[in-house]
Amino acid sequence: MLGLLLLPLLWPLQHFSERYYRQSLEEQNRQTLDLYVANLLGTLHRYEVLPPILADLPPLRALLANPGDGGLQAAANQVLAAVRQDTGADVIYLMSPSGITLGSSNWDQPDSFVGRNFAYRPYFREALAGNQGRFFGLGTTSRKRGYFFASPVRDGQRIVGILVVKVDLDDAETLWGKTPEQLMVTDANGVVIISSRSDWRFHATRPLDNAERAAIVANQPYPTQAPPPLALEERAWITQSRELTETGLTASILAPRQLIDRQVSTTVAIGGAVLLALLLLLGLLMQRRRHYLDRIALDAQARRELEMRVLERTQDLEALNSRLKDEVLEREQAQQELVRAQDELVQAGKLSALGTMSASISHELNQPLAAIRSYADNAGVLLDHQRIGDARGNLQQISELTGRMASIIAHLRAFARRDRHAPESVALQPALDDALALLAKRRRAMDVELIRDLPDAPLWVQAGETRLRQVLGNLLANALDALAERPQPRRIWISAETTGDGVALHLRDNGPGFSEEALRRAREPFFTTKTSTQGLGLGLAICDSLMRALGGELVFANHPEGGALLTLRLRNAAPGVIPQPPEDLTA
Repeated sequence: MLGLLLLPLLWPLQHFSERYYRQSLEEQNRQTLDLYVANLLGTLHRYEVLPPILADLPPLRALLANPGDGGLQAAANQVLAAVRQDTGADVIYLMSPSGITLGSSNWDQPDSFVGRNFAYRPYFREALAGNQGRFFGLGTTSRKRGYFFASPVRDGQRIVGILVVKVDLDDAETLWGKTPEQLMVTDANGVVIISSRSDWRFHATRPLDNAERAAIVANQPYPTQAPPPLALEERAWITQSRELTETGLTASILAPRQLIDRQVSTTVAIGGAVLLALLLLLGLLMQRRRHYLDRIALDAQARRELEMRVLERTQDLEALNSRLKDEVLEREQAQQELVRAQDELVQAGKLSALGTMSASISHELNQPLAAIRSYADNAGVLLDHQRIGDARGNLQQISELTGRMASIIAHLRAFARRDRHAPESVALQPALDDALALLAKRRRAMDVELIRDLPDAPLWVQAGETRLRQVLGNLLANALDALAERPQPRRIWISAETTGDGVALHLRDNGPGFSEEALRRAREPFFTTKTSTQGLGLGLAICDSLMRALGGELVFANHPEGGALLTLRLRNAAPGVIPQPPEDLTA
């Protein structure tokens, strides 16, 4: 009888408390979901910009131009591995237009992607169509989950390759603590890809149609081609979802309904106890008025305490909401600061490149200008002796040197644009003779003995004629600089040998040689052991860059008998036409 009397009074209390606690839980879960989505999107956006930036790296473009070159492949692998180490990406790899992986950051791992064909992946097809590819999938090689960003590598309007960055999504689950609420991220097929519960992964949250099943079989995003359904009792969970439109993902947070039921039961129990107390007090009022008044006072005190606890709980939730909003604001401000810092870094890089270009032009024109002065002085002497023909020859050499200066400037401009010149067949001996002729007057003035050990037959190599002379002139000038402070005898040895895949030219002097620091830093721009009036430290750095652009190699070492030993390794080329030898500058 008493229960039937309390039932109509407790039903409104139950309804009100359930709505109140449900709204409070949903608001708290919404804020938690917003924070998690912001973290997930921040992680994906950080790697989304990587493929277009990395697509311009010279080692990667060189590998796409010569996919069968093992040396270029090794260099590209090292670059990708270094970028992966710096950025924290899972794997970065370069694919040909046919889908074959040419280079990868995991080239030295058992699950290396090198040589594998991923043309069946959607991100490859989207990038090959000229768009940025996005895709979630389980690696067929590594068996690890990841989100893939793919970008086309263009040569003009032509797509010559695809660069892919894979982001590890395992860390996205570690952000979720051990709470009653559960995390779930689904893809466009409604399949769970991230979850705080491992037994939910790769289960379908809705029925899949035939087109979706066919796409799953073709793209292989999951460990199974038929994801089993996720059997969840809807009444047991309170679900809130947020769509990540640009990624095609949906993040959801599921709270057990027991969290609300427990609080509602507690509230109803307290309310029932209060009502029961009221009824008992009313019954006792008829017996004892004093006892009834005392009961009323106790009941009022109990209600005040309950309201106080509810108020305190509300204030705690408001404080938590305020802190979450402040954290989101701080993250947005940090992101803006990062964008500004990146813009400043790009501007600093442009200024640095401009300074290097100016210094390079000044350094490379010094030698032709010195030769022009020598020819002009000799021409004056020849005119005084009425040697008109010889003077005309010197003037012709001055004209050729000015043309060479224009060629050097054009080459440096093209080099700054990362231009690509097709190698041509160049005879090594005439190019070496030309470089020696430019330095003949200085060598004889220093009384430097030249010892040559070169074959009579021309050695044909793949190079650019102007660039090869530029390299030889710089190396010979550095050898003369090294001998300037050495007492007699002063010697320079020049020898060449043919190898299995090219020609090796050795330049040796009996100067002081390289120090250990110079051997380590010889290729660095602006590193020099000379004074500021003797050099800028750009010669060897430019020579090394030109040799690599020609497909060759410049090796620095010390000879066992003393002095520096520099070796130029060039590739073989088909015989061509030998240009006319230059006139002797000492005439």
